[in-house]
Amino acid sequence: MLRIGNAQGFWGDSVDAPRDLLAQQPDLDYLTLDYLAEVSMSIMAAQRAKDPALGYARDFVEVVKSLAPAWKAGSKCKLIANAGGLNPQGCAAACATALREAGCTHLRIGVVTGDDVLAILKSRADDPMFKNMETGEPLSSMLDRIFTANAYFGSAPIVDALAAGADIVITGRTADPSLVAAPAIFHYGWGWDQHDRIAGALIAGHVIECGAQVTGGISTNWLDVPDIANIGYPFVEMEEDGSFVVTKPKGTGGVVNEQTVKEQLFYEIGDPGNYISPDARVSMLSLTVQDEGNDRVRVRGAKGQAATDSYKVSATYRDGYWAQGMLTIFGRDAVKKAKRCGEIVIERVRRAGYELGQHNIECIGTGACGPGLFPTPDLQETVLRIAVHDAHKEAVERFSKELAPLVTSGTQGVTGFSAGRPRVSPVFGYWPCLINKNEVPYEVEVVSI
Repeated sequence: MLRIGNAQGFWGDSVDAPRDLLAQQPDLDYLTLDYLAEVSMSIMAAQRAKDPALGYARDFVEVVKSLAPAWKAGSKCKLIANAGGLNPQGCAAACATALREAGCTHLRIGVVTGDDVLAILKSRADDPMFKNMETGEPLSSMLDRIFTANAYFGSAPIVDALAAGADIVITGRTADPSLVAAPAIFHYGWGWDQHDRIAGALIAGHVIECGAQVTGGISTNWLDVPDIANIGYPFVEMEEDGSFVVTKPKGTGGVVNEQTVKEQLFYEIGDPGNYISPDARVSMLSLTVQDEGNDRVRVRGAKGQAATDSYKVSATYRDGYWAQGMLTIFGRDAVKKAKRCGEIVIERVRRAGYELGQHNIECIGTGACGPGLFPTPDLQETVLRIAVHDAHKEAVERFSKELAPLVTSGTQGVTGFSAGRPRVSPVFGYWPCLINKNEVPYEVEVVSI
């Protein structure tokens, strides 16, 4: 029985979850952590621009420190994470320092690099492969604005690192389910042509990649989930045939049942009959999901086909600047007054000589999250939120100076201005495209601490 847990669904998830999951389930063979959303690399690139030693998820180093006592006490659990971002070597170096200080010098760190394809995209901006997968727009249309570009590697680099003796594997951009599929492929020695088994492991990875979502987080019946403050993070018991049981540690909060598993199965899925990963193409249409009770759900029946000959690329581009500000408006005609205050701000920015590219005025609490879907009564209190976007920083900066004057020149009942002027931040757009796998060789290095 191979036990693989996941205790990080995104960069910003609970920093205590990895330590807690391993303490609650000490027989885990592998612990996986997923840090990278689609635009995470742009944030890391901005950090690296300020300090070349950065460009990775620094929270991960704290997580490694928290796991050191378990490893020092003899835990054999191996750790796999895509926390390396744009700088896996820098991440590995920081982790090695932390582990040396903790007395865990017996561990070895595997580092996966090669996913950065920015130079390739820039050199062939007219290549049809690099057009935006969603809009069809050619990359050449914004060549001067492309900021990062990283191919989604699959399981192969991680399998190679494990075969070379790595106890901790740090990658850059890696497809989320591959973090879980890789240890299953390595452990059971599956061939790359055993598509059904690999498909099962990819489904397992997809089910637990978002951490506590499959144990009750954001579930439809969230209010009925028990002990949610103590929600347990998931792990799978992976079988050699590619089937698995998803569960959580005993004594933890949350719930694993047929509903939570099915909800997660269809989370962020386009075609369930052709779920594409770097390792295989997967069909979920033949799956059976059996609730065995006691927070155990068995999933079997995945079907796989050979992977495509291309990687998906997650690229980002500079897309101007944005800011948002909020004020609370209370009293008679609060909604009407709030909307007028928002119009005043935009009008004053215009009079100062700036025509904002985009702006949005919302009255939160009056149906702003779903316009036209909910009743909008004339409430006696609302939160005015104004968000703006423009290609020019100075236009957004002007907006940030126009919110505070409403405290004395706006309607009566204005309050809540305690955060100062809205912060102006850069915006990064998302550019998905493809690249041939043979253009993106990966590299694996295993280093001692």
